[in-house]
Amino acid sequence: MQKIAIDMDGVLADVYSQFIRMHHDEFGETIPIESIYGKSEADAFVNCRKYIQTDGFFREAPLIEGCANVLEQINQEYELYLVSAALEFPWSLTQKVEWIKQHFPFIGWQQIVFCGSKKIVAADIMIDDHFKNLDHFPGKTILFTQPHNILKESGRHHRVNHWKEIEKILL
Repeated sequence: MQKIAIDMDGVLADVYSQFIRMHHDEFGETIPIESIYGKSEADAFVNCRKYIQTDGFFREAPLIEGCANVLEQINQEYELYLVSAALEFPWSLTQKVEWIKQHFPFIGWQQIVFCGSKKIVAADIMIDDHFKNLDHFPGKTILFTQPHNILKESGRHHRVNHWKEIEKILL
């Protein structure tokens, strides 16, 4: 059975909608998604770090459309691991576990990997939204489109824009 490592933030959890909502709540301004294409989260949202540190930021993130059903099917066909470089934000660990339990009750604790760097991850396939996590990975890579990566060429990574595309590729 092939091992698959799937990122959380930006692949399963819609953190951009969190940033946009929090920015609107703070400044009364809705940022058009097109205006942040190619920008890191920190460059796109002046108070990005503050938002991330807000209690509930990770726990309350909405699901990215279409991921729940496909992830459940992947869990039946692959040796699935949810992998997050969560140690950058150590306060997020409990929130992320609670979020996984709420949205993906079929994921066991043994399938959750929190790390500092994903360079240690050994799997056959990795799905992530950051080049820094995919570029070093020796297996098959799938780049999930997000505003910060949309203007960059995907290179050797297979770019997808929606979970329906992942379903088509993997199932």
